[in-house]
Amino acid sequence: MIPQGFLFSAVEAAIKKPGRKDLALIYSRVEANIAGTFTTNRVKAAPVKLDMKRLAAGTGQAIIVNSGNANACTGRQGMQDAGEMTDLISRALRLKPSQVYVSSTGVIGTPMPMDRIRLKIPELIENLGNHSIDDVARAIMTTDTFPKIIQRKVKIGKRTGIIAGVCKGAGMIWPKMATMLCFLMTDIAVTRKTLQKALLNSVNRSFNRITIDGDRSTNDTALCMANGMLGNPEITESSRYYKHFSRTLEEVTYELSKLIAGDGEGASKLIEIEVRGAKSEEDAERAAFSVANSNLVKTAVYGNDANWGRIMAALGYSGVPIREEKIDISIGKVKVASKGVSNGKDKEAGNALKNKSIQILIDLHTGKNCAKILTCDLTEEYVKINAEYRT
Repeated sequence: MIPQGFLFSAVEAAIKKPGRKDLALIYSRVEANIAGTFTTNRVKAAPVKLDMKRLAAGTGQAIIVNSGNANACTGRQGMQDAGEMTDLISRALRLKPSQVYVSSTGVIGTPMPMDRIRLKIPELIENLGNHSIDDVARAIMTTDTFPKIIQRKVKIGKRTGIIAGVCKGAGMIWPKMATMLCFLMTDIAVTRKTLQKALLNSVNRSFNRITIDGDRSTNDTALCMANGMLGNPEITESSRYYKHFSRTLEEVTYELSKLIAGDGEGASKLIEIEVRGAKSEEDAERAAFSVANSNLVKTAVYGNDANWGRIMAALGYSGVPIREEKIDISIGKVKVASKGVSNGKDKEAGNALKNKSIQILIDLHTGKNCAKILTCDLTEEYVKINAEYRT
C-alpha cells in the first residue's frame, strides 16, 4: 500500500563500501505539507541543521537520504555538502531548493564522498518510480538486519487514504528518538500545523519511548509528508477525522518503534515494559525507562533469568515516588511479585522469557496513569558489532 503521488528511487553510490544501495530518494508529484522532529543532542549533523531551517516553511516535495556516512562533525564543508545534495536534486527535478530535504546516517566525523554522490544523482532521478518503498528502506540501513516498513489505511469519509512509513535504527537509541531516520508519507490532506501536532504526539509515544543502549545520536530525524492527493478537505485539529488520523499515525510510528527495538544491535528479544497505576504519565514513563535502561534487567532477560529483584531495584532509583509494598510485577502472563514480595513463580516466568517478544507489566498502585517503553536484551553481539563498526 503506497499513498498516491509518491515515487521512490535507490542506487549504489559506494558511500562507505560497495555492494549495496546506499542513496535513496522519496518524491511527491505535488507539493506536500511537511512536519518534522529531530535529535535533542546538542551536537547535530549538517543535514539536521539544514532541515530544521527549511521546516519553517512547512512544505516540501523531495527527501534525499544516504547511509554509510552521517555527515556529522564535518564543519563548514559538511553544511556545504548537505546543501549541495539538495541543490542537485532540486535542479534535476526543477524544484526550489527549499522543497528538498536531506538526511544522512552512518559514521560520524568522516567527510562526505561527494564525488561518488554527484555521479549517482542522474541515475537516482532516472529511476524514480522504478523502485519501491522497500528499496528505500534497505538503502537507509546501517547495522539494521532487516528493512522496516509499516503501512495503514485511514478511512476519511467515503475515501480511504494511506499512511506509510519507513525507518532505520538499531543502535545509539535513547532518549528522544534514536540513531533513527524515519520518513512518513500520506496522501491525506492535513494542514501544516495539524500535521506537526500529530507527528509530535505520535513521536512522543513511540520513537521517544525506545531505549537500546543509552546513547543518543547526532542525526535523529522524523519527517512526515502529506500531499493531499486523496482530495479530502484538509484535516485540522477541530476536524471530525483528526483523532482517527492522529491515532493511525501513532499506530504506524509505534509499530515502527517495535521493529527498531526488536532489531537492537545484537538483540535476541524485544521487550515491552508497561508501567500502570502511576500518579502521572510522566512518572510512569520515568519508571519504565529506569527498568528498560538497566543492564542488569536486560542481561537477565537474555539469560532467561526471571530476576524480578532487578526490576524492583530499578524502580527504586527511578526517582518516582513508589511504595514497595504496593508493587505488582508480571513477566508475560506470570505474576512474579505481589505487593512487593515473591509469588514463588520464578521458574514459570523464566520459561516465559524464552519467547522472542517479552512483556513486563508493573503496577505501582499509586494512581491511574500508564506508559509503555520498548527495549531489547543485551548480548555479547552488541559489543562485537560496536567494536567493529568502523572496520
